[in-house]
Order: sequence, then structure tokens, then C-alpha cells
Amino acid sequence: MLPIPSPYNWGSSAPVYLLSACTVLAVFALWKLGRIVLNLSHSSSLRILPAPPSPSWLYGNLREIAGAEARTLHEKWVEQYGSTITYKGLFNEDILYTIDTRAVNHILSHSVDYWKPSKVRYATAQLVGTGLVYVEGDQHRQQRRVKNPGFGPSQIRDLTGIFVQKSIELANFWKDLISKTGEPARIEVLDGLSRMTLDVIGLAGFNYHFDALSVNGKRNELNAAFSVIFGKASNAPSIFGFLRFLFPPLRYIPLPQARRVAKARKIMHRVGMQLIREKKAEATGVNIHGDKMDSKHADLQSRDLLTLLTRANMDPEIPENQRLSDEEILAQVPTFLVAGHETTSNATGWALYALAIAPEIQGKLREEVWGLSTDNPTMDELQELEYLDFVVRETLRLHAPVPSTIREAVKDDLIPLNVPFTDVNGQVHDAIKIDKGTAIDIPIIHLNRSKAIWGEDALEFKPERWATTPEAAHNVPGVWGNMMTFLGGPRSCIGYRFTLVEMKALLFTLIRTFEFELALPKEKIVRQRAAIQRPIVRGEMEKGSQLPMLIKVHKHI
Repeated sequence: MLPIPSPYNWGSSAPVYLLSACTVLAVFALWKLGRIVLNLSHSSSLRILPAPPSPSWLYGNLREIAGAEARTLHEKWVEQYGSTITYKGLFNEDILYTIDTRAVNHILSHSVDYWKPSKVRYATAQLVGTGLVYVEGDQHRQQRRVKNPGFGPSQIRDLTGIFVQKSIELANFWKDLISKTGEPARIEVLDGLSRMTLDVIGLAGFNYHFDALSVNGKRNELNAAFSVIFGKASNAPSIFGFLRFLFPPLRYIPLPQARRVAKARKIMHRVGMQLIREKKAEATGVNIHGDKMDSKHADLQSRDLLTLLTRANMDPEIPENQRLSDEEILAQVPTFLVAGHETTSNATGWALYALAIAPEIQGKLREEVWGLSTDNPTMDELQELEYLDFVVRETLRLHAPVPSTIREAVKDDLIPLNVPFTDVNGQVHDAIKIDKGTAIDIPIIHLNRSKAIWGEDALEFKPERWATTPEAAHNVPGVWGNMMTFLGGPRSCIGYRFTLVEMKALLFTLIRTFEFELALPKEKIVRQRAAIQRPIVRGEMEKGSQLPMLIKVHKHI
């Protein structure tokens, strides 16, 4: 994914930026000179593609994109210029954009030829370390092979009890708030959802208790460290952070909170290595103190993802030179934390938003979940609830948390097309010639709500559409549900089953327990223009993610 931060948000880094002005200007001048020389000596193969006009030699079309609602500008461009176009990035760099499903499938299925750009990998490493979402090529295949056993259907079935237990704890957390304020209570639901999913990934990921839903308990050190490193993720980057993203030399200048982050990372490293030592010891049937574990206790301890990863890595069939080091295993912990709770909490928030503005759909779902005579459903029971499945699918189609991702060609290539394009010279092409180093913007949310695929009502929340999937959707190269939300190909989301079942457990419990209504007019809730599409309140961006709702306990008869 490629966040496009606003060049006007100076944020808290302004003093550092001012102190570093000379460095910035020098690097900027060198960069600009290099780009000019490059453009004079090389003509991009994309320049024959249809394209919107570029209003700025510096920003290209990026300022227009940053000022528009999520991907709506791209949708207008495709309507005007065709399904395969190019637009301009910084310094008028050509960026390929296509919703042609054959082209997208080619790019995603040939992941060895299309990597994340180095700038994006740097940003990824800053957020989640050098785990699975960072590595490429052989490293990615190696890590993926070791991690795969932890994300199969049987493993997710074993974790469903944790999903349901924590969903019930969240319901009780909100009931306590309602009892103090009366009904309906105004509750910021994203806060509770984030607490719940953090608790889940702690237990399901590495059998660690964050206790984020505890109203009385003090945050433990890993929870506190996590908040220091990731707690500001919802805020837009500062101008200096953006420049560090663009110009590697600036990354050597420390940001104001660098010491706090470094201290927090040391805590995460220490606790993480301790957990790995425990998992390796338990894999041999003993605890970290060398005492033999009884089989029942060992079985309970063996369900978390870190244990499964450690055991898979110790498989004698894996050659020694293909096993992950402890540091490589440790690198998966922040990936578990961020990917495991951020995406699910935001997706569930958007589901509650959609249900709040469509009370008839909320009522229909509530009727279905009350048809199950248990508060503690199994994974199989959740999967059998058809309308719940429709609601989850429609939420992830219309409100995909990540709007797009980006790739860069590591060699020259020819990308085939379903729909030929007519170039600026009037010639028709059924493939796109790609030069090494070309940036490609992979649409996620655009393909998910394309009218050509989903019909004229593609922008409406209609769970019933999943009773009969449109024929055109079968060509969408996603790993799940005929949509792009979890991507496709070798780099598709490894944890999509985890997210789906956790989301179903949450909605089952919450819709069974409460009635939801927006606390503000729906026009006030908009998508944050960032790598992850969080709900925010229009005019209150400085407060970060918000989704205030009026909630009351459902009186089931």
C-alpha cells in the first residue's frame, strides 16, 4: 500500500524540519536534477497511454488525489479515459493504473517480477518491521511456507473460542458504559473494537494477555510499548516524515519521539524473544524452566500462531539453511499485531456504520443471529449463518480497509489485457509494455465497487447481492470472495480466514446484544485519506479515527 500524505500537514516535526532545512534543500535539488536528467535521457513506455492532465511538475496528480474522497478521482479518470491509464506522481513520474482484471491478475500472480518499491518497503519496515509483508522473493517464499500452517481452517477453528470470548467481553464493556450513562449511550465504537482485536491477537497470536478490555487494570509493558510505536498511526504524516519517505539520506536525522520509539522497540524485542524461547521450549514438551508439561496444558498452549510458527520452523523436514532465525520469527510479531487487529477493527467499524444507516438490514441480521440458540457459536455454526456471511462480504467489498497497493516492475515486461487500449497516436494495443522500475497502482476498492462488475447499484450496501454473484466478478483475481480486499496471488493476505471468522464472531455477538444508530448525520462520517481507510468525523480530523454511535441493549422477546 502507498500512503499519500498531505504536503501541507507539518505536524509536530516542524522544528526538526526547520533545523534540517539545508539538508532538505540540498537533497531536493540533487533529486530534481537527477529526475530532469533521467527524463531527458529516457522516455517512459507509459507515455502513449491515455492520461489526465498533470497540473504540477512537482506533485503531478497527487495533490488532486489527496484532496478527493477515496479513489473517486481514479473512478472518474477511468470513465473518461478508459480502463487502463497512466497518471503522474512526484516530479511527473508515470504511474500505471488499470482495472483490467487480466492485467491485475498478471501483476499479482508474477510477484517475483513486481515488488513493493523501496520507499514503500522502508515505510512498511517502520510500521511492522521486516516480517512477511516486507520481504520479497525467496525470503517471502521461505517465511510464507513456515507461516502457512498457522492459518489453515483447522487452526482458525481452534481459535474461534477466543474470538467469541473477547466479543462477549466487549459487549460487557459497552454494557457497563451504558449502565453509567443510560440508554441510548453515545459510544466511540472504534475504541472498543480496537481494544477487543488487540486482546484477540495477543492471545491467538502468541498467548499473551494485553488486557486491553480491562477497565481497571494498568496497561502491561508490551501494551504500552505497542501504543508508543503504533498509537499515532491514525495521524497523517508530517512534512518531514514525508520527506524521509522520499529521500533516504534524511532518515539519519532522528525525529522528536525517536528515543521513546527506540525504548519501546527494545521492550518489544525483549518480550518477543522471551516468548520465542518459551515456544521453542514448549515445542519439546517442557516449559522454559525445563519442567515437563502435562499433555493437556501443552495442548492449550499450542494453539497460538507463534507456537505453530515455531513448531513449523523446527520441522526436521525443513533443511537447516531454509529455517527462520529467531530474529526472523521475532519480525513476525509486529506483523501479527498490526495486521491482526487494525484491519479487523476498522472493517467491523464500517460494518456497524452500514448497519446503523440501514436499520432494516440490521434487523434482518439480528433475526438470523437470534435463530442460533447459543451465545458461544463454533466456527462452523458462524459459517452456516448465510445473511451474516452476506453482510461480511458486502462490508469488505464496499468498505475495504486498504484502498490500493503499489508495485514496481523489477524487469521489463509485457502485461496482457482483456480490454485493449487506444494510445495517444490512435494505435490499438492488447498489452502494455512495462519498463523496469515502472510504478503500478493496484486498485482494490475501485475493482470492488466497479459498476462494470457489480452493476449500477455497486455503490450501495446490499448484502442480498451475494445470493447470486455477477458473472463479471468471477474474473476478479482476489484470493477470497471475488473481490480484491485480501489481494491475490502469492502475496495475498495469509490471515484472511482469521479476519473473516473474527469479524463474524464480533458481529454475531454485538448485533445479538445491541441496537446501533449513528450519533451524527451519516454525511459527517467520511473516510480518512490514508493507507488504511478509517472512519473520521468531517471537520475533526485532528482527533483521529472516530465512529460515535448511539447504542442501547436489545430487548429480545
